[in-house]
Amino acid sequence: METATTRGVQVDVEAFYLDDQSQPTERQYAFAYRVHLKNVGEVRVQLLSRHWIITDSTGTVRHVKGPGVVGEQPVLEPGEEFEYVSGSQLESPMGTMEGTYQMISSAGEEFDIRIPLFTLSVPGTLN
Repeated sequence: METATTRGVQVDVEAFYLDDQSQPTERQYAFAYRVHLKNVGEVRVQLLSRHWIITDSTGTVRHVKGPGVVGEQPVLEPGEEFEYVSGSQLESPMGTMEGTYQMISSAGEEFDIRIPLFTLSVPGTLN
């Protein structure tokens, strides 16, 4: 699990290979990832949007931007947590994801928090 804390918001990410949804002979590798957000700060925050940077081992880089996560724009009071699971596909057996969430504080200040770099890897790919 990878962790980053920015401006009082902790982001933990864990990735999983989805063998039953992958087709290596077609260069389709499916992964799921679980994101756990926790407001460890002192003010209410809301997640507005996301920006993912997805890189596979062939060097292909994709940017995915959009409002909220899994159809939600969660509000986190101090001490509150939010978790979701989503997925991504690669054309290679290994890659990375990282990015930012755009947040707004209860005072109306917008800021970005870091999503830590994590690896997407078919088991056995890494030594």
